[in-house]
Amino acid sequence: MKTPETLDVAIIGAGSAGLAALRQVRKRTERFVIINDGPYGTTCARVGCMPSKALIEAAHAFHARKRLDTFGIRGGDQLQVDLPAVMRRVRELRDRFVRGVLKATDRLGERNLQGRARLLGPGRLVVGDQELQARKIIVATGSRPILPDAWRRFGARVQTTDTIFELDTLPPRIAVIGLGAVGVEFAQALAQLGIQVTAFGRDDQLAGLTDPRVTAALREILARDLTLHTGEDATLHEHADGIAVRSGSHELVVDQVLVAIGRQPNLDGIGLDTLGVPLDERGRPPYDRTTTRIGDLDVFLAGDVDGGVALLHEAADDGYIAGYNATADDPTCFTRRTPIGIVFAEPGVASIGQRHADLAQGEFFEGEVDFSDQGRSRVAQLNEGLLRVYAARDSGKLLGAEMCAPAAEHLAHLLALAIGQGLGVHDLLRLPFYHPVIEEGLRTALRDLAGHYPIDHSDLAACAPFKAEALD
Repeated sequence: MKTPETLDVAIIGAGSAGLAALRQVRKRTERFVIINDGPYGTTCARVGCMPSKALIEAAHAFHARKRLDTFGIRGGDQLQVDLPAVMRRVRELRDRFVRGVLKATDRLGERNLQGRARLLGPGRLVVGDQELQARKIIVATGSRPILPDAWRRFGARVQTTDTIFELDTLPPRIAVIGLGAVGVEFAQALAQLGIQVTAFGRDDQLAGLTDPRVTAALREILARDLTLHTGEDATLHEHADGIAVRSGSHELVVDQVLVAIGRQPNLDGIGLDTLGVPLDERGRPPYDRTTTRIGDLDVFLAGDVDGGVALLHEAADDGYIAGYNATADDPTCFTRRTPIGIVFAEPGVASIGQRHADLAQGEFFEGEVDFSDQGRSRVAQLNEGLLRVYAARDSGKLLGAEMCAPAAEHLAHLLALAIGQGLGVHDLLRLPFYHPVIEEGLRTALRDLAGHYPIDHSDLAACAPFKAEALD
């Protein structure tokens, strides 16, 4: 490859963060390269958000047969799931999404390098046997599933979220190890598809929730379809009939294990130790999340590799900031978005803003709604779950929320907007709530909160509930 003597920007990694950085860099210079080691197509499109949602939607569709009889629709118990067909559709959709992503790099020619990059110091890196110089470097090498070395000997009997979609079908007995967001999604979806699922979590938290009441509501719902064991580490052992999974006093034999205990940043072998900055015990350098800059160097860290929350919108924001600052004379500090996390379980799980565990006791009030008696949810046979909202004790300003609730993904975005705009409880109660909608449940939680604050009764925020299921 014939390259400029010194590039303006070198981007290491063509995942979500790297591609977001590329969009910004291309606006300001053509003197760049993007370097990628391994498959293109981003984690989200290939093995993450999109194929997992294809599987989850199939599971939810099949599981809906259990509600049909209540609606007066007979014969739902005769429906069957074709697991090979489910997996084929997942891969077909996955391949479609990946093809769309590949368009971002397929016409870059010599500015798109395939190979493993390693830093030689600020402004210097090597790809294979080719040394490059760049004024600015963006490290966006992503992450990979954590898989303990001792478990690799089980071969294909142990799957990760990077490999499970390649299976032609799914076995009758699966253990899911890890009950964070991804583990809960997979455990419930696999169970809804008719698989015997047992799920194991090291602690008692589920799906990233920290509010004990919401966690308890989710646990009760999950337990209807699968077996949960939490509070102990799980270990794997050989067994003549499959794999034995042990956790505390529990032991069972399954056909396959899905490991969903988190992801680790792809930091090994990158050469961060050549930058002259201290690294923490995990090999990560100090960096500023508002600029994505490592120390005072012209090196930027973007996406899952920074060890933060592995979410596409956060990776895209990282890439935007890194790409913008890598082509600017001086770095700009960006205000980050309101934190939001959504788990595509049924009902949905979400956390917005500050979670319950983030809040200082005595400095906030809580409001809640139990969806078992919420009118629209009952009509749709989705009446289960709990939403809890937190507001500052002194001002009534919304701080955060956690929920296991119907329409959680939509309620979460409404709350994120409110928190991002600095709205208070009364501000949100002034909004119109159409009837009958699930959002009326949020209004119930806000009214619960509003009782802690003085209010002008000439204000429509003081409009009281009917206290009737059909009207509220």
